[in-house]
Amino acid sequence: MEKWHKNILMKGIVIIIMGSVFMKFFPPINETVPKKPDYSSKTTAAFKFVKRNHLDTTICFLIDMRVHAGKRRFAIWDFMGDSVMREMIVTHGSAGVKGLPESRADLPTFSNLPGSFATSLGKYRVGRRSYSNWGINVHYKLHGLDSTNSNAYRRIVVLHSFSGVDKAEIYPEEPPYSLGCPMVSNEDMTYLDGLLKRKKNVLMWIYFD
Repeated sequence: MEKWHKNILMKGIVIIIMGSVFMKFFPPINETVPKKPDYSSKTTAAFKFVKRNHLDTTICFLIDMRVHAGKRRFAIWDFMGDSVMREMIVTHGSAGVKGLPESRADLPTFSNLPGSFATSLGKYRVGRRSYSNWGINVHYKLHGLDSTNSNAYRRIVVLHSFSGVDKAEIYPEEPPYSLGCPMVSNEDMTYLDGLLKRKKNVLMWIYFD
């Protein structure tokens, strides 16, 4: 009887070990792995664009909306060093109005429609500095340069901060949604403000591909 129990116990241990190995190499198909931001695939096109359109050729802002909102997905890209200067969390619009589905942290709804509360994809020129009711009380105007974001200025889509946005990654939690604006933490906005006081006509590119 004791030998029988020992055999059962050994079989159980083997099953547990094999199960652990199997789960490591073959995770459940419904287990989601957070995407990592891809900036490098956009940098060559971004540099050609800024040169052609007489924008700042030292830096640009790249925002990869494929990435969960609780992770850093906004990069300040240094063209000269061909590297990321700083990464930060940035929120996207809530949508959920004008017949649009509500955004999720891992799947934004995009629109160029006024009043849609949605983020618009495309390239923007970062414009003048102005007062904001939110965050550190500073915002920067955004001018849409594509057909997908041509209403940005009219929609008052601006770059600003909000006290509810964290500087640190909070995945799988999600930051608050905006009404369509790229919204960052107060700490990151303070950094951006110092940068944008020196840099003019910076390209911001929001993409989902």
